[in-house]
Amino acid sequence: MGENSTTYNPHEIEDNYYKIWEERGYFEIDGNKDILKPNRRFSIMLPPPNITGSLHIGHAFNHTLIDIMTRYKRMDGYKTLWQPGTDHAGIATQNVVERQLLAKGIKKEDIGREKFLEKVWQWKEESGGVIVKQMRKIGVSPAWSRERFTMDEGLKHAVKKSFINLYNEGLIVKDNYMVNWCTHDGALSDIEVEYEENIGKLYHLKYFFEDSKEFVVVATTRPETYFGDTAVMVNPNDERYKDLIGKTVVLPIIGRKIKVIADSYVDSSFGTGCVKVTPAHDVNDYEVGKRHGLDFITIFDEKGILNSHCGEFEGLERIEARDSVVKALNDGGFIDKIEDYTNQVGHCYRCGNIVEPYISKQWFVKKSIADGAIKKVNEGLAKFYPSHWINSFNAWMNELRDWCISRQLWWGHQIPVFYCNKCDNEWASKEDAPASCPKCKSKDIYQDPNVLDTWFSSGLWPFSTLGWGNESFGKGELWNEDDLKEFYPNSLMITGFDILFFWVARMLFQGEHALNGLPFKDIYLHALVKDEHGQKMSKSKGNVIDPIDAVNSFSADSLRFTLAILAIQGRDIKLSNDRLEQMRNFTNKLYNASKYLLLNQSSFKNLDEIEIKSDLGKYMQSRLYQTTKEVRQNLDSYRFNDAATALYRFLWNEFCDWGIELSKAEKSSVSELGAIFKEAMKLLHPFMPFISEHLYQNLSATSLKDSKSIMIMKYPEKIEQNKEIENTFNLVIEAIVSIRRAKATIDLANQSIEVAHIKLQKNIEHLKPFITRLAKCKSVEFVKTNTLKAIRDVSDNLEVFIPLSGIDLTPIIDRLKNQAVKLEKEVAKLNGMLSNKKFIENAPKEVISQNEKLFKEAKEKLEKVNEELESLTKKDG
Repeated sequence: MGENSTTYNPHEIEDNYYKIWEERGYFEIDGNKDILKPNRRFSIMLPPPNITGSLHIGHAFNHTLIDIMTRYKRMDGYKTLWQPGTDHAGIATQNVVERQLLAKGIKKEDIGREKFLEKVWQWKEESGGVIVKQMRKIGVSPAWSRERFTMDEGLKHAVKKSFINLYNEGLIVKDNYMVNWCTHDGALSDIEVEYEENIGKLYHLKYFFEDSKEFVVVATTRPETYFGDTAVMVNPNDERYKDLIGKTVVLPIIGRKIKVIADSYVDSSFGTGCVKVTPAHDVNDYEVGKRHGLDFITIFDEKGILNSHCGEFEGLERIEARDSVVKALNDGGFIDKIEDYTNQVGHCYRCGNIVEPYISKQWFVKKSIADGAIKKVNEGLAKFYPSHWINSFNAWMNELRDWCISRQLWWGHQIPVFYCNKCDNEWASKEDAPASCPKCKSKDIYQDPNVLDTWFSSGLWPFSTLGWGNESFGKGELWNEDDLKEFYPNSLMITGFDILFFWVARMLFQGEHALNGLPFKDIYLHALVKDEHGQKMSKSKGNVIDPIDAVNSFSADSLRFTLAILAIQGRDIKLSNDRLEQMRNFTNKLYNASKYLLLNQSSFKNLDEIEIKSDLGKYMQSRLYQTTKEVRQNLDSYRFNDAATALYRFLWNEFCDWGIELSKAEKSSVSELGAIFKEAMKLLHPFMPFISEHLYQNLSATSLKDSKSIMIMKYPEKIEQNKEIENTFNLVIEAIVSIRRAKATIDLANQSIEVAHIKLQKNIEHLKPFITRLAKCKSVEFVKTNTLKAIRDVSDNLEVFIPLSGIDLTPIIDRLKNQAVKLEKEVAKLNGMLSNKKFIENAPKEVISQNEKLFKEAKEKLEKVNEELESLTKKDG
């Protein structure tokens, strides 16, 4: 950076500093060994990003908050673990590699499972994990040497251990259930289905009674599923249909006969009050079918292709078949009417495909696994921030259903269950390839082809990364013997509220069940990052702020501090380039403050190495201690915005705007201010790691290359305020502001004046030099009575008088008179318009409202100008 530069250039230092920090091992659990306090530990997990992903602004926000807490605790003497790693992202990763193969005209089935998995691993090594490199650009400090991958050998062992334990306990079972089925990606859990409003049709179909021209009309949004109907259903209390219960109707075209049944589930007000029952393809009908012992007829295969139950439509894809089915029904006279209809339709959260309720044999975790976690959370053994999230947690957990954990994919943790073709034995094993059946010793065995839901392995993350179930893999390198004892439960989980149920709930019940204790003490759920108007960011809207672009345009520190100062608990972040610009200005302000200090002195000692003697030094030290108290309290309760605001207020408003300026009247204080500023850089470091390091080293006349880093120095902890000195300097500042305000009324704002009189109770005579210097007065006199023929300014604790003798008021009075003339004309003009009946009758309301506002403002300005004129002409006279 040039010696005369007034702007800070972060790109010269960020990559260089980060490399030094990482190479020295500062991010590791023993990185701060010189300042460790006994029995202080802090652990937090990185929500493992998908290997397919790249850093978006939501990641940057999440990682910034985690890093602030991690750096704070590290400097505060805690043995600190921030566990990094990435997720194998089953569906997403498989889709990426499948698309690459399809671009070459190859289907995965053409090369087989083994070769396909080789391709995925190859892609993972070459392209996966880009996000991990990008994370370094925003200055995060996880223990990189311990980085894990949810399908590394150790975590594979942990997944098998968890599955086998739950399987043997009867908490994992395989059965025919109705599941959410994506014809592309297979089974999905309830929370992997995203519902969207659909503007479609409601089809009213005629089902004729057996051997009769009479019919009932049933309403459906899915006419192509009628091939699977096994009943027509009415409400038993619906008088219109009581006589029909037990009768037989014939399905159109295919001619299959079904009964009319009664069930209170039917909403008599929907459609005709008479509904078709398709137990194999509707969640509610599935339950009705079980209650009434109906047949379950599956009408399409796993790919959504209609089967032989659909007659002439066999072979068509389910959605594409709709128009053909409706045409045939209409041609046969089986459609009563078709209406426009809006409903919610479930889509696969990955590929957007319409999800089907589908009966399939799948693996499930029984919902009773969550009982212990629910109880312990409600006993207060884990706390949510903001606290209201416990209500959402309880509402969802109370409606919990068995969790479908099998996925019809090749990439992922293959379910560790084996089958014997000879004796039909089924068993779970941690072996990758058992030699034979443990029951009959036959070698004719095979493994379940499905893989586990990605969230199953992610749910083990808070403890599997600490060595649980890893066997010997990674011991002493990726995890240590005492990790579970030292870092479980984790101290804190920071993640987005949108994965409370996807991930947080899974970790809570898997951790509680495996280790008999909840996986973390505090759960901070942050909101979403949106644009400045509160709109969700999207490429189509063109309002996306890319974090890497933001780092390149502004700096990592500017991005981090902006996100922190906007992080109000429970509120979405409204991010804009203007906000980033404001924080870049803040870095420049800090940089220029350091330059001023270094102009006066070549280096500065640490605060604990000197005794503060000057009045200004004592005042600034007291304000630093108050800020330290606020920052600590706010970080301890995860109020990131309040902590950042306290730092911003102290550094910009107090230290730079007042401390630096006041020091020009007391040069002896500069050495003390330099030490205070260095201490403030430690306080700022968790938020702005790069500039705080840079300025600290500059003020110490050292270089990071040859010196200890600020990031492993003790975090400020002194919080004793000197109220007396603060009250005194508040009066000094109030007097300066009051004099400046009084001078501005007579157009002397930036000019030096001979004298100002100050009337106040407290004696601040010894601090007069600060007032004369900053208020630009040749002298200041403290008075007990009002000064006559003077401009007067009254503030909360004092009054200021500027004597008018020797000041030529003529140009000021002339200017005010001209202003008064213009304003009188404006008032008259607006009053004339608003008094005009025709104008009021014909003008739009908003025009009238605007003119009324302008009239009021012009009148107020005129009154003020006249008051000033009256005041000045009296004094002049």
